[in-house]
Amino acid sequence: MPIRAISRVTDPGSSMNPIQLPLGVRLRDDATLVNFYPGANAVALGYVERLASPQVSWTDELIYLWGGIGVGRSHLLQAACLQADEWADLTLYLPLEQLAHYGPSLLDNLEQADLVCLDNLDAVAGDPQWELALFHLFNRLRDAGRRLLLSASLSPRALPIKLPDLRSRLTLALVFQLHPLSDEDKLRALQLRASRRGFNLPDDVGRFILSRGGRSMTALFDLLEQLDQASLQAQRKLTIPFLKETLNW
Repeated sequence: MPIRAISRVTDPGSSMNPIQLPLGVRLRDDATLVNFYPGANAVALGYVERLASPQVSWTDELIYLWGGIGVGRSHLLQAACLQADEWADLTLYLPLEQLAHYGPSLLDNLEQADLVCLDNLDAVAGDPQWELALFHLFNRLRDAGRRLLLSASLSPRALPIKLPDLRSRLTLALVFQLHPLSDEDKLRALQLRASRRGFNLPDDVGRFILSRGGRSMTALFDLLEQLDQASLQAQRKLTIPFLKETLNW
């Protein structure tokens, strides 16, 4: 699946210190806002779309998304970066569970970015140095008029934040809980993804996939891609007999 890398970026003409980020942070090109089937999360999607648009008011500049595995938190953060890339000089997506070992200096100078997306805040919550660095970053972003999109598995109240000032900053966010899709919503999400890949997924085939495939949307989308590739190679449509043959179901 196509990916796009984000590396160190700085404006050569700027007097500000360069942003020093480790290489290898990547966005999935298929993680777009139009690829996100909202289900019960339409309001959250709408606010993320606004955050990633050129014009936004201060009340929308800090959004906090939370929910369990597979509800689309990472998808929305990456999609916001891709959307904002159309007008912004710099957007940054930082999956903290992958980058926490670099230490809180990772957050230095990020106020140069138009949009910062910090994924999986749980990975650093409770660490005094990280919490202090996050508090100062929030202040710098606000002073610079920049935008911040956060994600965690827990709500701000349930997140084990020890620094009172940071907990207070999180109360300024627009908070949205992302809910899992129902089986019917999952079917529609698969059909949306299939249509954007240029093929049709009949209801009976989609329901058969749901009955046998994984429960998370990530697993289901990966399976759909596998089937798409197999059908192209075999020059056959997606049918239940073809699925049984291809997947040994």
